[in-house]
Amino acid sequence: MDQESQAVQPRDQSCWAALPDVCLRRVFWWLGDRDRSRAALVCRKWNQMMYSADLWRYRTITFSGRPSRVHASEFESALWYVKKFGRYLEHLEIKFLNPYNAVLTKKFQVTMRGLLSRLGKNNNRLKSLSVQHLELDRPVWRNSIRGSLIKSLSFFLKKAGRQLDHLSLKGARLTVEQGCAVLGSLSGSRGESLVSQLNIEDYFSHHLAVYSSPQFSKTMATFRSLVSLTLNYNCISDELLDGLCENNARTLWTINIKCHVHDPHGQVIWGMSWARLARRASNLKVNFFFERVMKHERLARVLLQEIPVRGLSLRSCYFSDPDWSMRPTLTDLLPTFRHTLQKLTFEFNNNHESLDEELCFLVSSCRKLFYFKIWAFLDVRFVERILKSQEEGQCSLRTLKVRIYTNRYETNDEDRTLREIHRKYRKLIDSELNYFVIAYPMM
Repeated sequence: MDQESQAVQPRDQSCWAALPDVCLRRVFWWLGDRDRSRAALVCRKWNQMMYSADLWRYRTITFSGRPSRVHASEFESALWYVKKFGRYLEHLEIKFLNPYNAVLTKKFQVTMRGLLSRLGKNNNRLKSLSVQHLELDRPVWRNSIRGSLIKSLSFFLKKAGRQLDHLSLKGARLTVEQGCAVLGSLSGSRGESLVSQLNIEDYFSHHLAVYSSPQFSKTMATFRSLVSLTLNYNCISDELLDGLCENNARTLWTINIKCHVHDPHGQVIWGMSWARLARRASNLKVNFFFERVMKHERLARVLLQEIPVRGLSLRSCYFSDPDWSMRPTLTDLLPTFRHTLQKLTFEFNNNHESLDEELCFLVSSCRKLFYFKIWAFLDVRFVERILKSQEEGQCSLRTLKVRIYTNRYETNDEDRTLREIHRKYRKLIDSELNYFVIAYPMM
């Protein structure tokens, strides 16, 4: 080592040695696992710093559902991580991406059994658990593998239920009996669960009329501190609403409801059940997400006027039905909620009818609306009309996202007009709006 290097080294070492622990932890927080492992070998102080709880509170563990040498160590590294740092975990998200065959689902089930067992023994601070999109009703899951995974998950939730605050099992796709057994394990021996945020969207398999199950209503009655509940409309019943009113009215703020065309959604719900819940849970706001449920008579059966609807999403994807009309929904049904609506999302193929007038009227009549997104066949000047209403104070949007469908391959004319509109209202857009508008060929 030359004299210049000897002169520089002490100054560099003192600089890093004097760095406060909180700053060092913040630097390490941005590192990936491999870089953290290398940093831990630098010196004793850095090695000790790697065991700071702040670095390991949040974790997303992703398993690939396809055989690959690159992903071969995912299962082993997940177990290694939980053994070494699992006691610090507060927020855990687990993803299993599109399992390819029964061998991989078996490997995932065995890994989950070890992972959950280790967490159940060493961790007493886990607040959030998310295990999404397992789709356990797919043939790739054999009955024995599925049963073992459900058993491990239920056993863990029975232990972790005391401190767990957020649980998401979105996309699990269970039977009613299996689903109720897993949710029931949260209540443990106390007979009640203190989970405040519960996401069971697509938790049950398609086509199941969960609303007719007394077991489901009884299971949901064990939840006593719900703040946010996300589920499918095929779970909604008068009994469920009465249970929420009785047990969660003091805390309940948000209900997110997905209504899918393949899920049963023809049940009769009394408006008085919604009215009673809205009256007792005075801060309650309800968000609806409709997937390919677009006909007015079906929507009117679900969207009762007693519901405090805050957000509404209507998506038909690219399906088009000449016998279907969106006009009655825009003119007769949705204005019912003009005093509460804050977010509107429309994605539909209305090639057979023009809806510009109806949409402009709806946006201007919903005075609390701050988010508006629409993908549809529209005249380009529709955007100008919305911006003009915003400029004149007739609406209070903060987000405007528009995809204008056209029947032509080229959108040069539309793009030119949109640029002119943007220049005309640039000051308004820059100061007030999250703005995204595009013309899109729909061929």
